[in-house]
Amino acid sequence: MANLASTYHDQGRWKAAESLLVQVTEVRKRVLGEEHLDTLKSTGNLALTYSSQGRWEEAEALEVQVKEATKRVLGEEHPDTLKTKGNLALTYLRQGRLQEAEALEVQVTEAKKRVQGEEHPDTLLSVDNLALTYSKQGSGRKPRCYNCK
Repeated sequence: MANLASTYHDQGRWKAAESLLVQVTEVRKRVLGEEHLDTLKSTGNLALTYSSQGRWEEAEALEVQVKEATKRVLGEEHPDTLKTKGNLALTYLRQGRLQEAEALEVQVTEAKKRVQGEEHPDTLLSVDNLALTYSKQGSGRKPRCYNCK
């Protein structure tokens, strides 16, 4: 069911994806526990589905839950934890909460550089997201260079 939900999400069939992901998440919570990695993954996917529908508050609530649980289970700088933090930063950005988005994305980018290296695709995605945040701020200030040597 999780794979079908992912397919629906990729096709833009948000309601169908949401319906399946709610079911998958509830079953996984009951069977595997709230902090099992599979449960956290389906909860994160449900948050992305909410985000895709512009349901920022619902997405944010789930992303915060996933971020905190992932941090407890895997650690502060595990790539999965950093990914959930990056998703939350994007939700802040989409809500127009630019300072919160920037602070979290800076934290994520710096951690990814340490953990995964400057040229890792995930690090470069975070740099791109940070640049997008700076662009949305429109302050004219020059962002710090994260790939400069």
